[in-house]
Amino acid sequence: PIQVELHGSAPAMVVQMLQPEGAQRILRDTDNLSRLHNVSYQLLAGSLSPHKKFLVVGLASVRRPRGYYLPATLQSLFKQSTEEELQEMVVVVHLADADLTWNVRVAANIARKFAHHILLGRLLLIHAPHEFYPTLEGLKRNYNDPEDRVKFRSKQNVDYAFLLAFAANLSSYYLMIEDDVWSAKSFLTSIRKALASQEGSNWATLEFSKLGYIGKLYRSSDLPRLARFLLLFYQEMPCDWLLVHFRLLLTQKDVIRFKPSLFQHMGLYSSFQGTINRLEDDEFQADALDLPDNPPAALFTSMSVFENYAPHKAYGSAEGYFWAKDPAAGSVFSVIFQQPARVTRVRVRTGSSERRGDSLHAGVLELGRGRQANGRDCSTYTTVGTFEKGTCERWGLEKATPGPVECVRIRVTRAQSEWLIIQSVDIWTAAGT
Repeated sequence: PIQVELHGSAPAMVVQMLQPEGAQRILRDTDNLSRLHNVSYQLLAGSLSPHKKFLVVGLASVRRPRGYYLPATLQSLFKQSTEEELQEMVVVVHLADADLTWNVRVAANIARKFAHHILLGRLLLIHAPHEFYPTLEGLKRNYNDPEDRVKFRSKQNVDYAFLLAFAANLSSYYLMIEDDVWSAKSFLTSIRKALASQEGSNWATLEFSKLGYIGKLYRSSDLPRLARFLLLFYQEMPCDWLLVHFRLLLTQKDVIRFKPSLFQHMGLYSSFQGTINRLEDDEFQADALDLPDNPPAALFTSMSVFENYAPHKAYGSAEGYFWAKDPAAGSVFSVIFQQPARVTRVRVRTGSSERRGDSLHAGVLELGRGRQANGRDCSTYTTVGTFEKGTCERWGLEKATPGPVECVRIRVTRAQSEWLIIQSVDIWTAAGT
């Protein structure tokens, strides 16, 4: 295999050493960080592109006691992307098993199945030799995890750290997924759209799935820091927990997650001990080109909001949903656009898989015009649909009103004893609005 070397000095660390034991720990951690700069990667298949891409999709894979999902994951990534999207993307797989024979065999198998993408530089298979790994023996048993579990998750952190370090200069953005996921159609175009909506904001992580390490987007300029962070704290906690801490350290307080999700977990068996893992993202949608526009808007409700389940959680990219107590007849949930829009389609989903009763039992969907001076309502409304089984979806709405819409309103028509969850309010608009 080809050797790809990344050399350089470890970043300077200024520390105040209060105790000899602490000093030894700091020196040992600094030594771990230097591994990132001196690792020689084995390039098992593929070739590095001379041009920087828009997106790297990165995943690490090890031998599972049961199940093997990597080919299906790669097939989904490539099949769900257009030719134009593929030209802007490279998939990097870190074959990270301790068994070199397995890595080489899988690399040969993948290279045969995806020869076209290998030749076009769209797929790279790499391996970081285990001589560069920090110790995986005698690790701290935080959270009272058994030793084999600690070893597995600690190694996984290092697998990802080396993968991130390798990918840092290959693209503008990096998408983290696992080796057992389905992809939505044209996920790259949807990610572009999401990035445009966040332009000018100092985000650290954008999320396109609610599960684990799946669908987490980073700026490639942050990857060296993230790689060092995972390596520095590799034995402390699982990777998904460390990713949350990293986001908070980069001062992004709230989760920014886009719905519907672009990636779905497919694997039945976990890579740890082959245990059954039925995790699924109930917000996954296979056709990513069908994402709503949701124009900038203010949100208001006459209902009593439960805790921090505020209206914006049903409309924007914030984590969670809207949740209100005891909705009465006449209660409303209003979306007031900043600018009039030609609304073509609206979809509202209420309730949740955990609380199916907290759906809208009786209500209507209304489009409004004549925004009032206080900016909280419209003067006239047209009813365009009714809720059935907690959902209302209407198409062709540009024909329902004579001009641009300024308000979209959900109105409760019959009181209900159950609370009300509004999971999502999705609005599509015509071009030029």
